[in-house]
Amino acid sequence: MKQSIFLAVMGLALTVVAFARGKTDSSYTIEAAGSTSVTPLMELLAADYSALNPAVKVNINGTGSSDGIKAAAAGTSELGMSSRELSASEKGQGLTELVIAIDGIAVIVNKNNPIGNLTLEQIRDIYTGAITDWAPLSGGAKSGALAVVSREPGSGTRAAFEEIVQFQDRMRAGATEFDGTGAVKAEVSRNVDAIGYISLGSVDTSVKALSIEGISPSTDAVVNGTYKIARPFILLFKEQSIAQETKDFLDWILSDGGQTIVKKSWISVR
Repeated sequence: MKQSIFLAVMGLALTVVAFARGKTDSSYTIEAAGSTSVTPLMELLAADYSALNPAVKVNINGTGSSDGIKAAAAGTSELGMSSRELSASEKGQGLTELVIAIDGIAVIVNKNNPIGNLTLEQIRDIYTGAITDWAPLSGGAKSGALAVVSREPGSGTRAAFEEIVQFQDRMRAGATEFDGTGAVKAEVSRNVDAIGYISLGSVDTSVKALSIEGISPSTDAVVNGTYKIARPFILLFKEQSIAQETKDFLDWILSDGGQTIVKKSWISVR
């Protein structure tokens, strides 16, 4: 009798251990690194996906587009996040590119700045140093030295912004550079003379987004092509190296469920 009880207890213990091991073995963490502009969207996608699939977690590290591309190519991160197109040399590394959303880039100023609209030419002149004061831009409503704020070299947002506004490698001397969307937004929100640019999906009430060529930045304006400063959000990976759990996550991002989340602040690709 005692032996039967002992065997039953041991069997139960082994069952519990096996269950615990099976639960651990079934969990998976997807590593994603790169663009700080893509990061907020990925965090939303990851949260919803993990709620539906508790065994799958997504660890997101916002380090910049160039870092994300390098990480995906080197295999140090399963997914790379980029908010710019890849260069010719980057395309030769065996990476698959998956566009998951389209995002506008908003030009932002302090909430107390009276200016509401700029042209692409004026923005180009600001960032190349041809215009250094608010006076010629405001019709007398504002004066003061422009505090030009930019993203750091290697940022996907910066690369896309410079390309679209057409001032690549001509950034004015003395521009203040920040790593990350949040830092740019914080600087513009505290400095009444500042001008910067961030992902349209990251605009909030702490700053004012300017109209460009008379067109207010919005999802509809990006979709119909009237707002010109826009770029893709891209996930990068090596097809032969990613796990099935990661493939399922990518499929879900492009599904109705994932793209519904995209539509909250960005533009769906479906």
